[in-house]
Amino acid sequence: MEKWVGYAIVSMLFAGFTSVIAKMGLQGISGELGLAVRTVFVAVFVLGFAAVFVETKELGALDARNLFWLGASGVTTAVSWVFYYKALKDGEVSTVALIDKGSFIVAVLLAWLLLKEQITPRVLLGCLLIGAGLFVVAHRPSG
Repeated sequence: MEKWVGYAIVSMLFAGFTSVIAKMGLQGISGELGLAVRTVFVAVFVLGFAAVFVETKELGALDARNLFWLGASGVTTAVSWVFYYKALKDGEVSTVALIDKGSFIVAVLLAWLLLKEQITPRVLLGCLLIGAGLFVVAHRPSG
């Protein structure tokens, strides 16, 4: 297994915990306050991680293009988190988390359009299955 696949699996496992323990932490407070507290913890952890593992000479490699795209990514992450926490506050973790993972479909389409990545039959099937799963879990029959 390639190293990045292992990293992705660890990410998946922690992301699964994140949704459940965040829902537990939102009891009695707003989603906005919960997100603000969580973000402080994230910032401290990531800055500490970078201080230990990023060589100072690498800072010189940062340019305006890096800052622009990483800044834009930060803004889209913040908007995603704000609405995720608003949804998580009132919704079921299983439904909110699955709808959020529909971002895979958006990412595949954007990677195809902007990065010229190929959409293989395997990736297309994955998109269709995720879309079907979204429909099955999120659809509430009336009555």
